[in-house]
Amino acid sequence: MVEYEYRELTFPRDTQRSAVRQALTEHAEYGDWELVRVRLFWGGLRKVVLRRKIIRVRRTA
Repeated sequence: MVEYEYRELTFPRDTQRSAVRQALTEHAEYGDWELVRVRLFWGGLRKVVLRRKIIRVRRTA
């Protein structure tokens, strides 16, 4: 069964869209994170949930 690690990022309303996109791009490229959910709240707050697979190493000997 595949196991995932989750990370939640929060961006305040005054954060520009380009800055949010850049942060998510860096997480995806360098940390192997993938986008799961983006929630936009009434006040402009953005909550983003990212996930990545947990790779377990097994002994062979």
